[in-house]
Amino acid sequence: MVNLKGNKVFLRALEPEDIGFLYKLENDTSVWEVSETVAPYSKFVLEEYLANAHRDIYEVKQLRLAINTVSNELIGFIDLFEFDPKNKRAGVGIIILDDRHKRKGMGEEALKLLISYSFNHLDLHQLYCNIAADNQASIFLFEKLGFEKIGIKRDWKWTSRGYLDEIMYQKIKK
Repeated sequence: MVNLKGNKVFLRALEPEDIGFLYKLENDTSVWEVSETVAPYSKFVLEEYLANAHRDIYEVKQLRLAINTVSNELIGFIDLFEFDPKNKRAGVGIIILDDRHKRKGMGEEALKLLISYSFNHLDLHQLYCNIAADNQASIFLFEKLGFEKIGIKRDWKWTSRGYLDEIMYQKIKK
């Protein structure tokens, strides 16, 4: 049985009513460096995205799940991307938008649920992520959950602060 519910959060499929939150997130310039967004998204484009969000991970090679609090408040998204069933791996990314939900264990619980889903339901062998070297919160989170640093891409990302290194992490199923 697939368990996507924890004590603080649960993961669920995207719904059409998520459009307002998605629009706010995708057009928040403070997160564009993380998402590598370079231009705003229209509501039309995001509605089309939501209309196709039901498509199978094996077909579209990605899966975005909503992170909801147990009181059913949408607080962020967690993604599997570059899903590769042949080599049994996928990239993972997570974002919690509002600061009032950060540093409360919700991101940690969401990531634990996704790791379990990935290894036990999708039968993946490994997950990986790339984190900007100055993103201490994400580095702490992924290392806490057993992701190991496997390399550094020097001057990888251009930001408003100049070039930043990007750290590559990997978690292999035990």
